[in-house]
Amino acid sequence: MAKIIWTQTDEAPLLATYSLKPIVEAFASNAGVDVETCDISLAGRILAQFPDYLDEDQRVNDDLAKLGELAETPEANIVKLPNISASLVQLKNAIKELQDAGFKIPDYPANPSSDEEKDIKSRYDAVKGSAVNPVLRQGNSDRRAPRSVKNFARKNPHSMGEWSSDSKTNVATMEDNDFRHNEKSVILNNDDTLTMKLVGADGREEVFRDDMKVDSGDVVDATFMSAKALDAFLLNAVQRAKDEGVLFSIHLKATMMKVSDPIMFGHVVRAFFKDVYDQYGEQLMEAGLDGESGLGAIYSGLENLENGAEIREAFDKAMAEGPDLAQVNSHKGITNLHVPSDVIVDASMPAMIRNSGQMWNADDKPQDTLAVIPDSSYAGIYQAVIDDCRANGAYDPTTMGTVPNVGLMAQKAEEYGSHNKTFKMPFDGTMQVVSSSGDVLMEHEVEEGDIWRACHTRGPAIKDWVKLAVDRARKSGMKTIFWLDPARDHDNNIRTLVNKHLEEHDLEGVDISSQSPEEATQTTVDRIRRGEDTISVTGNVLRDYNTDLFPILELGTSAKMLSVVPLMAGGGLFETGAGGSAPKHVQQAQEENHLRWDSLGEYLALTESFFHEEEKNDNARAGILGHTLDRAIETFLDEGRSPSRKVNEIDDRGSHYWIARYWAEELASQEDDTELASGFETIAKDLAGNEEQILQELLDVQGEPADLGGYYWPDNEKTTKVMRPSETFNKIVDKTEDD
Repeated sequence: MAKIIWTQTDEAPLLATYSLKPIVEAFASNAGVDVETCDISLAGRILAQFPDYLDEDQRVNDDLAKLGELAETPEANIVKLPNISASLVQLKNAIKELQDAGFKIPDYPANPSSDEEKDIKSRYDAVKGSAVNPVLRQGNSDRRAPRSVKNFARKNPHSMGEWSSDSKTNVATMEDNDFRHNEKSVILNNDDTLTMKLVGADGREEVFRDDMKVDSGDVVDATFMSAKALDAFLLNAVQRAKDEGVLFSIHLKATMMKVSDPIMFGHVVRAFFKDVYDQYGEQLMEAGLDGESGLGAIYSGLENLENGAEIREAFDKAMAEGPDLAQVNSHKGITNLHVPSDVIVDASMPAMIRNSGQMWNADDKPQDTLAVIPDSSYAGIYQAVIDDCRANGAYDPTTMGTVPNVGLMAQKAEEYGSHNKTFKMPFDGTMQVVSSSGDVLMEHEVEEGDIWRACHTRGPAIKDWVKLAVDRARKSGMKTIFWLDPARDHDNNIRTLVNKHLEEHDLEGVDISSQSPEEATQTTVDRIRRGEDTISVTGNVLRDYNTDLFPILELGTSAKMLSVVPLMAGGGLFETGAGGSAPKHVQQAQEENHLRWDSLGEYLALTESFFHEEEKNDNARAGILGHTLDRAIETFLDEGRSPSRKVNEIDDRGSHYWIARYWAEELASQEDDTELASGFETIAKDLAGNEEQILQELLDVQGEPADLGGYYWPDNEKTTKVMRPSETFNKIVDKTEDD
């Protein structure tokens, strides 16, 4: 039997899985397709790291490693839901929950002093940040708005805040001594193993890595961010926000960039509260309250200090006297600086742009904002959009064009693969990348505290990326632009290889060009306003940023994007949009038994998964399931069956009823497979005939707290009960699978 792997992840997508997957299993089984679950949740990944600490009945399989192996085979057909890219705060919370549940895993050692503690830390560090995506994404990204979703957005436009020509919102970014300006890059001429080491002025050496395997044709970069330059920039940004009367807001990605960005976040906190750290810095740093885990962690830690109340007053005074600070939750006093994982640049910036270029202040009112993005590598794209909106007003979802993306992400490409090659400099010296023959390929003069990193982009991934771009340009007929920055050594080397690989393709009738990110942004938004479509072909980080930026402007959300990863080995990875894992949705579910998560991304991914099964294995029934689901999605959207944000109205569980019903009706009415149609006639009738009872059963449970038995590791029985509360609906679905 053919197999689709459905990933078990975290938070809202995990809760939705309990309700949706039984429906998927029931329908897919009728096409000879088995749907198997693999646990790649944060909790599951933690437990998989520590089999030697657990009782035999507590051990879990390393499903992520298993899926990684599968992704490198032609048989792979994986539906990947959003998962937690864990910050240190999230990691520690998950560890505690698992310990409280009886799992004897060790504490996270922040400052390991023994070999055992170093081993424990390395295991946990393997779970932090973007631990999942680099393993599974063994192909490049094809992400676009599905036809049904784009049509729906045009007919039912989401709200867009008006822009004023007097808006004081801007981006603040570094002009020198950051990752962008310090970058060096080489194209390897032979297979090799590289070493990364720091050579001090006194001759001492520290080797960070001596095992970086590279192949001929790969691109390797090295760069650093000066800690002194970062601090000077941040102090200036704090003052600028104060002087201009705008909100101060930091925009980083402390989840995916799990080494560099938490360090930068700590610098931000210390700069914003400079007076506090000038007075109490030694004590705060000694207590581990360096700001890297956010202001919330500092406030908690102060409770353990004798003069904690005194220091808290100093923080409060600095807050009152400093610039207004952007809020994550003004009602609870949670600021932009409280938790590093609360404000993620790729989602927070387009949300701000959509909201008239404003974020929320302490009075719960929108206010113009200084968006602080320290590294200038990609900051310019947001400034370009802000300038365009200030000059021309907000975009119109009813007429605007679409911006699909072809993203270079295969084999841990670029910065997102830098985690194990990013280091905080322990002393002044020369940081070098050295070949096995002793040649220094790249070097930088660095100072203690600087953040240095190397990135690696494999030649075959680049070649496949160019092929995918040409394929999408030809099939779509859209203008296609490679976003490559002439100020970056890396992008210049990539351009060389892109031009080489383009010569291998027939480009007649295909409109492909290259522009800097800022130029490409301007070209793209100009075309958007004319209703014209433009494919952005970008590196890995810009892929991530663009696939939030443009969909949020076009569709109101990035979660409704179709995300296909044609795996280089011939399999398929189908991601369920870029909506994150939605912790606020879980909180509402716990408080009100209402899940406002929208599983539309799952429906769209599943459609493509069925089409892949049809193509790879000549499974006609899988194709029918895909086409009928596609039509069901269009009806679902037109009839307004998406979940409501409000309790006592339809939530995701109710949406699952409607998609199941419309899908069953489409299957019953299709004429390509009469046996399949006949099998779904009764199901469709049962679902329609019991509509009132099912919907009432789904609504009856709302309004009261829901006991999931855990957050990162919910209790299976309790969560199933919460997410499948309609016995009538369950009997129909379960009978479908049995039949």
